[in-house]
Amino acid sequence: FVSKSTGRPLAKIAARCMVGQSLDSQGIFGESVPTHFCVKEAVFPFVKFPGVDTILGPEMKSTGEVMGVGKTFGEAFVKAQMAAGSTLPRSGKVFLSVKDSDKPRAVKVAKDLIGMGFTVMATKGTAKVIREAGLDVESVNKVAEGRPHIGDVIKNHEVVLIINTVEERRTAIQDSRIIRTSALAARINTITTIAGAEAAVQGIANMDKINVYDLQTLHKHLH
Repeated sequence: FVSKSTGRPLAKIAARCMVGQSLDSQGIFGESVPTHFCVKEAVFPFVKFPGVDTILGPEMKSTGEVMGVGKTFGEAFVKAQMAAGSTLPRSGKVFLSVKDSDKPRAVKVAKDLIGMGFTVMATKGTAKVIREAGLDVESVNKVAEGRPHIGDVIKNHEVVLIINTVEERRTAIQDSRIIRTSALAARINTITTIAGAEAAVQGIANMDKINVYDLQTLHKHLH
C-alpha cells in the first residue's frame, strides 16, 4: 500500500539492500512524503451472508481492499468507500447509538451532520447528550424498550446511515446485533467505530469535490 502511495517499490528496494546495494546506489536519497492523501479500505462480503453480524473483531473477514486518492482526506475517503461498494448519503436521517466513551465525539458528528442538512435520530442515552449540546435530535427506542423501536425504523428504510458503536462486552454486542443485521438486510450503510463516523462526515462534505488523478503525475512530484 505504501509503495502504491509513494511510487517506490519498497519490496524491491529492500531486497537489493539485503544483497549489498546501498540506498544511495539505488537513487533513494530521502523520505518520500506524499502531498496527497491515500485511504485504504477493506472490502467485506457481508451482503452475501444475510443475518451475519457486521461488527468487526480481530479475525480476518475482508475479501479484498481498495485505495482512494485525493488532495484532501475527505476526498480520498469517499473515493475509497465508493470503490468498496459503500455509498455515503447526501441527505436524509442518520441514526446514532454509541457507547458512553464515544458520546462526546458523537456530539461533534451530529453537529456536522445537522450542519450539512441531515436529520439526526438516536437512542435515548445518545440523544440526551446530543440534546444537551443544544442540537435537535429525535429519540427512538432500543429493541428491548418496546415498539416502535430502531429495528422497525431500519426495516422501514427511514434512515440512510447508521452509526453504532458498542462496549466490548458480549451482552452489549448481542443487544445491538439486531441493529446491524437489520441494516444489512435493508442495505443501509453501517459504521461501527466513532473514528469511522468522523471520517464519513469528512467524506460526505467532500462528495462534490471529487477529481481524477493519474498516479504517474502524483508520483512524479515525490521524487
